[in-house]
Amino acid sequence: MTRRQTDVSRDASLICVVAFLRSASVGVVGVVLAIYLGAHGVSVSATGLVIGAGLAGGTVATALVSLRGDRFGRRRSLIALAGLTAFGYVGLAATTHLTALLPLAFVGTLNGMGRDRGAAAALEQAILPETTEAARRTWVLAWYNVVLDAGHAIGALGGVVPTLLASRLQIGDGDAHRLVFLMCAAAATVGIAPYAALSRRIEIASPAIAGPAAPRVGPHARSAVAKLALLFGIDSVGGGFLSSALIAYWFFRRYGVSERDLAILFFAARILNALSHVAAAWIARRIGLLNTMVLTHVPSSVFLMAAPAAGSAAVAGALFLAREALVEMDVPTRQSYVMAIVRPHERTFASGVTNVTRNVGWAVGPSLAGLVMQRVALAGPLFIGGALKITYDFLLYFSFRHIRPPEEDGQA
Repeated sequence: MTRRQTDVSRDASLICVVAFLRSASVGVVGVVLAIYLGAHGVSVSATGLVIGAGLAGGTVATALVSLRGDRFGRRRSLIALAGLTAFGYVGLAATTHLTALLPLAFVGTLNGMGRDRGAAAALEQAILPETTEAARRTWVLAWYNVVLDAGHAIGALGGVVPTLLASRLQIGDGDAHRLVFLMCAAAATVGIAPYAALSRRIEIASPAIAGPAAPRVGPHARSAVAKLALLFGIDSVGGGFLSSALIAYWFFRRYGVSERDLAILFFAARILNALSHVAAAWIARRIGLLNTMVLTHVPSSVFLMAAPAAGSAAVAGALFLAREALVEMDVPTRQSYVMAIVRPHERTFASGVTNVTRNVGWAVGPSLAGLVMQRVALAGPLFIGGALKITYDFLLYFSFRHIRPPEEDGQA
């Protein structure tokens, strides 16, 4: 193995270590956040605002990464993002006052969605395709997402930790939750070391790219990325209505499901998410990236929209798990598709811009979902979110069915 191959393999491994730590924290917060804030007198609509503020901060961070990440340095950008994340968790542990939570969530890019799709992930997605050849790009991104969802699963199972801490340490539920948030801050801080150890090979060294000018993106890439960004925005607004924190709250209110049982349910969901990434790469090799994205995403939305009609928590949980077995199949395929249709030096821009629009949608969605749950119907977000996602799927297919990645045209 050459030194370059060793560096590439090592860099990918280091990125996956931090991604696991980060996603585990996101997983646990996605399960307990709304319940924790609700226990401290924060309304569900205000909780939606907190989640939205965190995602808005993530959107700004992703925009900065997409425009200036290569110039500032990918490694330094990742380290700075980890520091902001740690700050956000410390802030969450320190206060439950809405006036303080909103700016803390924004600056700390607090993620209550239960899935890690922030600025660091956007930058990692731009780096990882350069560690392999085109034919294996989808597989590399699939395994990266397996790592993310393994972290999400462990984090979701960590939803039982506050109960265990309260029992073992003889402390109140509030103090137990605050300890968990501090553990998340510690995990983000620990992640700085692997980022600092990344090699210089992850950087874009070309003066034309790393210099003071904005990334030189060709007209083809600009057009394709603009269309994708608009479509991903629709999808993410739908996803914003379906944050883990609010879905967990729906199960809690509708069926009285305990935090312990919610932790088990979301753990199972994340395991299914992780397995689906590998399945998606296998399916995509046979029917193509775009077909895989659409044909798995539509039924996942139908399953979730059917959940409110379930007569019991068990049936609703089964429909939710059926949804989770399919809903993430579009993630590695989408990431691979975006990276495939642009040139290597355009990848940070493409990943950043498409993730910015996703984060904008995510930031808007929870705030609206909280209002819908409080003032219209508890299950309203499940119908609205599912309908938006199905609309996105059809628009995506008819807009991009003629644009194929190089490997699907036999060019790679």
